[in-house]
Amino acid sequence: MLIPRLMGRALTWDATVMDSLASSYLPSTSAMGAAELAADRKLAKYNVLAQSYHFIPVAFETLGPINSSGHLFIAELGRHLARTTGDMRETSYLYQRFSITIQRFNTVAF
Repeated sequence: MLIPRLMGRALTWDATVMDSLASSYLPSTSAMGAAELAADRKLAKYNVLAQSYHFIPVAFETLGPINSSGHLFIAELGRHLARTTGDMRETSYLYQRFSITIQRFNTVAF
């Protein structure tokens, strides 16, 4: 199957990176987390998609935290990749790739 499915609907996801140190996100970072705030915004933005698709927001903060649904999605994706490739380290590889991408983003931002 080429189209990923979850709970009988096509799976779609959107990833975003929030700057943990931006003045507009500092109150959120200390309260509920900028990653969770970004995920909530993505859910509201793509609310219409929820009728036809299973939508998963994936939100990272530049200093590391990931929203809870994004973390679960990445872990599940890693498990599927591990089953396919036979390499049980696929989840670690995914997190390392995301980490490197965020580090590259940070060098440009700072």
